[in-house]
Amino acid sequence: MTQSAYRIHAVVFDWAGTTIDYGSRAPAIVFQQVFRERGIKITVDQARGPMGMAKRAHIASIAALPEISQEWTAQHGSPPTDADIDAMYDEFLPLQKSVLKEHCQLIPGVTETIEHCRSRGLRIGSSTGYTRELMEVVSAAAKEQGYEPDCVLCAEDAPAGRPAPYLLFESAIRLGVFPMWSFIKVDDTTVGIEAGINAGCWTVGVTLSGNLTGLSEAEVADLTASEKQQYCDRAEEKLRAAGAHYVMESVADFPQVLEQIVQRAANGERPV
Repeated sequence: MTQSAYRIHAVVFDWAGTTIDYGSRAPAIVFQQVFRERGIKITVDQARGPMGMAKRAHIASIAALPEISQEWTAQHGSPPTDADIDAMYDEFLPLQKSVLKEHCQLIPGVTETIEHCRSRGLRIGSSTGYTRELMEVVSAAAKEQGYEPDCVLCAEDAPAGRPAPYLLFESAIRLGVFPMWSFIKVDDTTVGIEAGINAGCWTVGVTLSGNLTGLSEAEVADLTASEKQQYCDRAEEKLRAAGAHYVMESVADFPQVLEQIVQRAANGERPV
């Protein structure tokens, strides 16, 4: 690919909550289940807190919460061990795979946004905390609905997942695109935004359709305008704190954000 000056060359989208599974519902359900089977009740907020990490790391992060570790010790006599984390992760994978089949619907606006990006000559990448096995389910369902990124990277495709930048660096290699400031990272999680910042990319956070709101499309439709704004404001605050250059309600809003970034890049600005 010709690397012309001051251009944006690629967009890397997250999956759950950004392009599929409105509200990023599937992972939270399963995290709660694997802990519940060990007598530990975790809240939705606790389940969602590390969202965006590779899934074993996500489970370990929940288990390390002081209140969870204390409850685990009370139930089992000692804090959770690596063996406990491994056992939960082993159970998580087949459970998540079965649940995923019901949570692969594209978020409204995805196909139109991808068409707009391709009309601008952009390469389309994706990254996720899901494993390759799980993504086989997601990618096949997304393709049937008209969404097929040029590059799909999973948790095992880099030495460390988000917030480390390695999945984005690998995206650059596989897409044949550089420099990193010519990338835009679009994500609904704070660790995804942090990964974009760590890689030197422009970053765009997703508020309403994503993990930080956590509501289904139907639940969002039932909100009053005031309630909807409150959810968006709370999510935006967290995404901005993680370093997001822009925020938007859903990926349907991305074409307008893209044009702003393209103009800033054409003026010689770089993400900081």
